[in-house]
Amino acid sequence: MVIDTLLHLPQAVRDAAYDNTRAVASSAQQLAAFEARSLAVVQQHAADLDVAYGPGARQRLDYFHGPAGASTLLFIHGGYWQMRHKNSFRFVVQGALQQGVQAALIGYTLAPQASLTQIVQEVRQGIAAVRRQALAAGGSGRILLCGWSAGGHLTALGLDGDGVVGGLGISGIYALEPVRHTYLNQALQLTPAEVDQLSPLQLPVVDKPLVLAYGTAELAQLQAQTQAFAHYRQAAPGACLAVPGADHFSILNALADPQGVALKALLALDRA
Repeated sequence: MVIDTLLHLPQAVRDAAYDNTRAVASSAQQLAAFEARSLAVVQQHAADLDVAYGPGARQRLDYFHGPAGASTLLFIHGGYWQMRHKNSFRFVVQGALQQGVQAALIGYTLAPQASLTQIVQEVRQGIAAVRRQALAAGGSGRILLCGWSAGGHLTALGLDGDGVVGGLGISGIYALEPVRHTYLNQALQLTPAEVDQLSPLQLPVVDKPLVLAYGTAELAQLQAQTQAFAHYRQAAPGACLAVPGADHFSILNALADPQGVALKALLALDRA
């Protein structure tokens, strides 16, 4: 497997292979634009914001209302399980709302305050809470789960949740062993047991449709992670989607745009 070859390289090379911020020169500008676009979405759409689903300060969900009986797109943010905040990514639901889907985002406690095992448990709680919120808001309770970067990993692990009808992993991490050998592990402190138990590439395949997307301008390791997981799941429903020219941040436009290729692929799972 291509991603395994990283383990034999010098530390600096391993670190650079997963450093998206350094790899994308415009990352700071793109993230600032995400913040502004997210604020606009909140001002334009009816939503229940920062609803608690657990005792942690980051165990909060946002719920954007849509037509009665609609399914709910649920987004899980990234940041290598140790950075970012759901509020910065509210903009990604714009396209779904325009397409007549309800939408939600969940936050979770970050490392090192929480282990990856705890984060996964919180995300599962969040998915269940969003489904309850959807039913209370007149939605169908059908969840279209999606996530970016670390959120792609959490999407893969949450695919078996009640009400989840399909998923979209955007630029996700599906094998944790390479991550354990980079700078990212200073906060994560992954154990060998967690690598085995929380790497989607080492777990039984969930037989629900999952679209796996990556940008062709992303780091080679990020592309390889998605391609490897798509091959691993080749007997299960889903697809592997390469977004031409997209980097690790700009690829989110393929979800936020009402005509975005990633959003279209996810919504198609609701009609399958």
